[in-house]
Amino acid sequence: MTDLAPAAPPEPPYYAVVFTSVRTDGDNGYGERAAEMVRLAAEQPGFLGVDSARGSDGLGITVSYWRDEESIRAWRDHVAHAVTRAEGRARWYQSFAVHVAKVERAYDFQRQAD
Repeated sequence: MTDLAPAAPPEPPYYAVVFTSVRTDGDNGYGERAAEMVRLAAEQPGFLGVDSARGSDGLGITVSYWRDEESIRAWRDHVAHAVTRAEGRARWYQSFAVHVAKVERAYDFQRQAD
């Protein structure tokens, strides 16, 4: 069995920010900055977790989970995050979309060891 698992936010309601992006060619420092942003987000009040995946075609989906909209706004307005977003537009993304949703129901599954 692997330690790899989806984020485990608390019982709903909470919020999900879905960031879907298409990357430009090359890493250009993206991987290091993305890891830095996850570490920084995890320190923010209201942060509940994150799930992220990127295909070999460059399409990526990152979902961050937050306690409330105030926490989401505070992260959006965080200085280091704002600088990184600007750099993303200039260097790392061909396109992206952001969707903010209130999670009202959630469930999960985990296979038990045999």
